[in-house]
Amino acid sequence: MIRPQPVGPGVRGVEAFPARTPTLPPATHTNSYALGGGEVLLVEPATPYEDERREWLAWARGFASQGRSIAAIAVTHHHADHVGGARFFAAELGLPVWGHAEAAPRLPGVPLARHLADGEVVRLGGPEPMALRVLHTPGHAPDHLCFLDEAQGALVCGDMVAGEGTILIDPREGDMTEYLAQLERLAGLGARVVLPAHGGPIDAPEALFRRYIAHRLGRERLVLAALEAASAAGAGGTSIEALLPVAYADTAPLVWPLARLSLEAHLIKLEREGRAVRREDRWRRAAGKDA
Repeated sequence: MIRPQPVGPGVRGVEAFPARTPTLPPATHTNSYALGGGEVLLVEPATPYEDERREWLAWARGFASQGRSIAAIAVTHHHADHVGGARFFAAELGLPVWGHAEAAPRLPGVPLARHLADGEVVRLGGPEPMALRVLHTPGHAPDHLCFLDEAQGALVCGDMVAGEGTILIDPREGDMTEYLAQLERLAGLGARVVLPAHGGPIDAPEALFRRYIAHRLGRERLVLAALEAASAAGAGGTSIEALLPVAYADTAPLVWPLARLSLEAHLIKLEREGRAVRREDRWRRAAGKDA
């Protein structure tokens, strides 16, 4: 694998460094990004593996020979495949770590020197200055951030979408309603290229985000149909385990443990909207509610 990697024609001052991480298959790597042609922000201190850390440090230290300096390390969110090297890299390079305030209690041992808030602009100086708009995009994780280089239309999007694999919405900390709302928000940004944490750069961002929304809403319709069938059977509701093979009949049983989490996230969304009803561990379609 060639590292670092360019992120596409016409995008200046941005490069990717994919490092092996303990992430969900089919992905095997998490992309770190260097943003800025003079002063640099390093996003995603991802890898916990010693051999990959050596390569990552060599990449980071190499900016000095290019006349570039590193301002800080930023995390998009607290998941292990994104922050596995945060404490190590910060100590080795003598750099502060930045992230959303919600990340602070989720990153023990990694103090955040700066809490990044939605809408603020991170300005990177130097001969090729860059202004990064911070976007708080909860849904996948409560502390999730994206970074938009508005001048070039380049969006570092963490785990909002992926160039390979899919995005898990775990109801223990994720929120399907928020996730869909933030995808809609990202679709309206007018970005030119999306730079995900997993996989290569993605062109036509608006179409991509709308495909993700359409896919989730299509899954939701399958969940509603499964609930309708269970309600019609008059069994007093059905369990998530019984709904899973119906709503996810098009997926391999091997991935059903992860699909179960997304199914629960869908059900919680439908419950909040008054379209599904839960009694203990049984679910049914809410009476008189349209799909």
